[in-house]
Amino acid sequence: MSNLASDYLKLSYHCQQFGCYARRLRLQNVLCVLESCQLLRKSNLQSLVVQWIRSSEHVAGLCKLLNQNSRTLTSLEFVHCKISSSFMDTICGSLCSSGAETHQIHHFSISSSSFHEIDPVSLAHSLASFLSSGRYIYFHFKLHCWSLRSLKLCDNNLDWNFAKSVFSTLLDSSCSLTSFDLSENNISGWLSIFNWKSNAFLSSSGVTKSLQSLRILKLGGNNLQKDDAGNLRYVLVQMPSLEILDLSDNPIEDDGIRSLIPYFAEASKSCSPLTDLNLGNCELSSDGVILLLDVLSTLARPLNYLSLADNGLGSQVAEALGKFWGTSIQVLNLEGIGLGPSGFRKLRDIRMENLKLVKLNISKNRGGIETAKFLSKLILHAPKLVAVNAAYNLMPAESLPLICSALKTAKGDVEQVDLRGNICEYQPSHDTMLAEFQHNGKPILILPSSVALNIPYDDDP
Repeated sequence: MSNLASDYLKLSYHCQQFGCYARRLRLQNVLCVLESCQLLRKSNLQSLVVQWIRSSEHVAGLCKLLNQNSRTLTSLEFVHCKISSSFMDTICGSLCSSGAETHQIHHFSISSSSFHEIDPVSLAHSLASFLSSGRYIYFHFKLHCWSLRSLKLCDNNLDWNFAKSVFSTLLDSSCSLTSFDLSENNISGWLSIFNWKSNAFLSSSGVTKSLQSLRILKLGGNNLQKDDAGNLRYVLVQMPSLEILDLSDNPIEDDGIRSLIPYFAEASKSCSPLTDLNLGNCELSSDGVILLLDVLSTLARPLNYLSLADNGLGSQVAEALGKFWGTSIQVLNLEGIGLGPSGFRKLRDIRMENLKLVKLNISKNRGGIETAKFLSKLILHAPKLVAVNAAYNLMPAESLPLICSALKTAKGDVEQVDLRGNICEYQPSHDTMLAEFQHNGKPILILPSSVALNIPYDDDP
């Protein structure tokens, strides 16, 4: 029994007994060794995440593991790794089983990693070769599609030339990509080399259909400018299946939005499936956003999610917002747009009737007591409302009775109202309120903690 108990404490014992059941695995670099491959020789991995691959020893162990699971592996992710052209060539070779020149990876991701190469063009070519070697899958002996479904190259400090090379590869392939994430790089100008004057979107091999299946496009934090937005408009037209578009943290400004408005206007006529739009922190003003909201209000299939957070819009945008949320919008992020007391007052004066809102973020707008007055009316007219973030709005203590009265009258589905960061001094009555308003045993009202009451908050950038 003592020997058996000792075996239970060993990783090798568990790998031998249960390794054949392993389908998902996350490995640090120190475990990317031949010994691990031996222990996992009976596994049939479908998903693998590897971290901190930096040396040739790590690559050797990893490639052995990839080769063992090349027939079953469909998802591969690299985090905090050092990527080179030889690395990509070796990885591709390990994944191509039985001497074939193709792999069957469906989901490929490189994030928070560094790309090191004397010749960046060579590295881009190696990555492009890997992407283009995705296996073709046949259906009913007739139809076929490229195996790669999602591609994520996030926070890798890629430049416009690298992004251009990757994008060109996707255009020249018959891929069925559904998700493309290039967030947190520096790719301003990456679309400028393509010819946008023709009616058709052309690749080097002619008219491409490679973007027809794309449903998710994430380009946040890429330093995209207004000219990039103008070029992007022509790309978006070739994405009839697009549902989620993220352009947050790019200084496209009002001119960029004006360039994109024709795309949204066309979408309003074509029953576009677009449901989520993120324009947070794009250096927009009320002028550009009012034009945008007017178009979005006419969509045949209204948006489910819209973020305008961290744009200095001011109270002037209130009327357009009031008209917009009369659509079927469910999640709206208006954090830090500078509404102020006058903005909330204007919103409160706008007619509300059976709104579809489920989640609303109006934090960091310095609305004072007007925030509470607006919120108390909203709760009564949004029966599906579940969560509101009204933190850091300089609301005084008298805001609480207004909000509580609305919650008591509405008897809706509200699960959480975040009031942290407001000037609400602790009172014994708060405990009663917390006890009265609960959802599944948790308080609906999230109030400032007594510890942080005297700590000032400054939401200025």
